[in-house]
Amino acid sequence: MQVSLVTRQPATVAGFRHLGPYGDAVARFWQETYVPWAVMNKLGPDHARYGVCHDDPAITAPEQCRYDACAEVAPDFIATGGTLKATLPGGQYAVLHFRGTVEQVGESWAALLRDWLPSSGFQLDARPCFEYYPKGAAYDSGTGEFECEICIPVVPL
Repeated sequence: MQVSLVTRQPATVAGFRHLGPYGDAVARFWQETYVPWAVMNKLGPDHARYGVCHDDPAITAPEQCRYDACAEVAPDFIATGGTLKATLPGGQYAVLHFRGTVEQVGESWAALLRDWLPSSGFQLDARPCFEYYPKGAAYDSGTGEFECEICIPVVPL
């Protein structure tokens, strides 16, 4: 597993919260809720996007899992109509590049947390984990394949 350590700067984000199971429901949420809003606000492929995962589905009941679909925005962006606005903290993150489908991304998350983290010399801290979709990140609407960076906040043990 190719994991890199990256120091990220804080990022101002705006978007919407999905409450419920991860997986296919989140993919629909991106398409049905986030994309129309992003188009209306001119936050297309030239803006980095984030999928912020607030809960561990192995601990939290699926119907209570929180996931924010967001775009990186300027600090003075005006959030309206139920839009959330927040600052993702900067700092050191362990990053795993992912390319695959929504059915495969969960296993990559699990492998990073289950296999890499325990022997890494690092531990999670209180900052949120997220998927980072850089400007121009690939998405194939025919196959559902996408690419992102799975980012987990780490500090030395």
